[in-house]
Amino acid sequence: MISLRQRIVWASLLGSAALASSGAFAQAPAATTTPAAPAAAVAQADTTAAPKAQHKRMDPAQRMERMKEHRAKRLAALKDKLKLTAAQESAWTTYTTANQPPAGARPQRMDRAEFAKLTTPERLERMQARHAERSAMFAKRAEATKAFYAALTPEQQKTFDAETVHAGGRFHRGHGGHGGPHDTAPAKS
Repeated sequence: MISLRQRIVWASLLGSAALASSGAFAQAPAATTTPAAPAAAVAQADTTAAPKAQHKRMDPAQRMERMKEHRAKRLAALKDKLKLTAAQESAWTTYTTANQPPAGARPQRMDRAEFAKLTTPERLERMQARHAERSAMFAKRAEATKAFYAALTPEQQKTFDAETVHAGGRFHRGHGGHGGPHDTAPAKS
C-alpha cells in the first residue's frame, strides 16, 4: 500500500515534471514543430472521442439491445471453444440462464435529491438492502458457474478458465470495469 507521504512525494514530483516540461515546450522554437503533427493529433483525438459521444447519444433501448447481441456473441464463441457434448448441454443451459441479466430494465436508481432527504440510517439501510440483493444475485451466478464447471472435462476447464479470466472485472466492478480498486497495479513498498 502506498502511504500518504509517498503519494505526496509522487504528486509533487509529477507536478514539478509537468511544470518543467511545459516551460520547455514554451521556450522551444516554432520552427521545430510541423503542421502535420497537430493535425494528426486532432484527427486521432476525434476518432477516440467519437465512440464515447455516440455511446452517450444512443437510446437506452438500443444500447440494451446492443449489449444483448454482444453477450450472445460472446457466449456463442465460448460454447464453440468449449466443444460441449450433448450430455453437457443441460449444464450449459442452466449456466447461461443463471447468468442472464435480470428481466426488464436495470433497477431504477433513487434520485439524488430523494436520497439526500433521507437520514443517514435510512440511507445506510437502503444501501445495505441493495448490497444484499447484489450478493444474492452473485451467489446464484457463482453456484451455477461452479455446477457448470464441474460438468466440464479438464481440457474444457482450462479453456473456460482462459476465456473467462477477465469476466469478473468486466461485470462486477461497475462502470464498465473502469475505476475499480482492481484497475491499478499493486503498489511496491
